[in-house]
Amino acid sequence: MDKKFFSIGEAAEQAQMTTVTLRHYDRIGLVKPSKVDKHTQYRYYTAEDVVRLNTVHALQQMDLPLQEIKRVLEYDDLEKIIEFLEQAEQKADEKIASLRYSKSKIQLARADYEKKLHHWQTPEGTFTKKFPKRIVMLADPVEKITVDDLWSYQRHFYQRLSPGQKKQFAFEDLAGVYRDNSSARYFAVCTRYTEIDGLKIIPAGTYLCVDCTEENWQETLEELVEIAKTEYHVSPSFSLQFVVISGILQWKYQLQVCIGV
Repeated sequence: MDKKFFSIGEAAEQAQMTTVTLRHYDRIGLVKPSKVDKHTQYRYYTAEDVVRLNTVHALQQMDLPLQEIKRVLEYDDLEKIIEFLEQAEQKADEKIASLRYSKSKIQLARADYEKKLHHWQTPEGTFTKKFPKRIVMLADPVEKITVDDLWSYQRHFYQRLSPGQKKQFAFEDLAGVYRDNSSARYFAVCTRYTEIDGLKIIPAGTYLCVDCTEENWQETLEELVEIAKTEYHVSPSFSLQFVVISGILQWKYQLQVCIGV
């Protein structure tokens, strides 16, 4: 026998499904086994069948009904199938980004409560921290910065990309604000990227940091820059502002200025 066949149990295991699901797919004509034993009625699947099962399973994760999946996979036009799968891939990327965004909030809140549980304290006042080189995507200059935008701006950067670029980019889950002498811009830190307009290198080095609130960030930033000048003899050319989670329903800002590369 040249072609390898898998039993229904083996095929179900490879597709991370149950045999009940595979029998249901057979009944509705979605994924039929390539071979059925005439005497035992046992179903047997090929590697191509398993690929189809995996495709169906992935499309279901996009909340697509089985009948629509069946209709698309029955297309004779391969270009239509490819177009549909590309759209499904884009939806998957958006769903992954949304889940990562939600996960990051949970992780940050959990970390804060773990600190409280173990009586760890966030550094009071200014502190220094070393950061690696960061590649960021800058938005257009804005006049007013709001915490609501900072919570969700990472999604805006993702939406700005073309379908082809979305495969080449990934961002950290929180956006920030980049300020220089001329403007303030939202930015997202790239964890995967390709060279396009709008990217900027935030140099690696030691940064002077301080936590602050919505009410006092401007005053605090002025004080931070003054400390950099007087104590570290550096005149920062830019500053970074992030949202820091403190508990599930609490937040504050962290300001950063570079004092040495």
